[in-house]
Amino acid sequence: MYKTLEKPFTVVREKSFRLIATLGLLFASSRLAAQTTTSAQQHITLRPFVGAYLPTGDQRDFLKDAVLVGTQAAWTANENFAVTGSFGWTPSEDKIQPGSRKLDAYQYDIGVEARSEAANFSTLISPFIGAGIGGRTYSYRNSTIDSKTNFDGYGAVGVDAGTGVVGIRLEVRDYISRFQPLTGGGDTKTRNDVALFAGLGLKF
Repeated sequence: MYKTLEKPFTVVREKSFRLIATLGLLFASSRLAAQTTTSAQQHITLRPFVGAYLPTGDQRDFLKDAVLVGTQAAWTANENFAVTGSFGWTPSEDKIQPGSRKLDAYQYDIGVEARSEAANFSTLISPFIGAGIGGRTYSYRNSTIDSKTNFDGYGAVGVDAGTGVVGIRLEVRDYISRFQPLTGGGDTKTRNDVALFAGLGLKF
């Protein structure tokens, strides 16, 4: 009789252990999925910035150093990848033309960024590298000279730091652009300049 009762009891006990183990695995999996979704949550960041425009090489013979102001909009797909669009304005001067004519340079581009995962500290710090393509328009102030737009590309390095929805970005960009003389004739050349800036970002 005891043997007869022992067998059903053993079966029930084994089934109970299996049920508990299954529920435990399901709970652990749900927790892991929730953590992964949270850490990789997509968001958009708007980031006004200010910095310096530094022409180099032949470009330095053409334009003076100047302030750089603008804004960025970034879509972060996950912890390691983002797409960033930027628009910047540089009020500079043409060093070639008599009287150093005032000139505005407008930069607009879109690029991708690869970043390391932010460290899990009170202040989250995430270095990144990026690259992109875009255009630049040169426009003289108070002049009948037509504006000219050229194609360019850039490479970037920097770091993001912040907590919650607010963050600070420090970024260095090296631009290589196609350049045509704004007045008269001349050959198309390749020019180089550097942008250094800091931005304050707000996540949505």
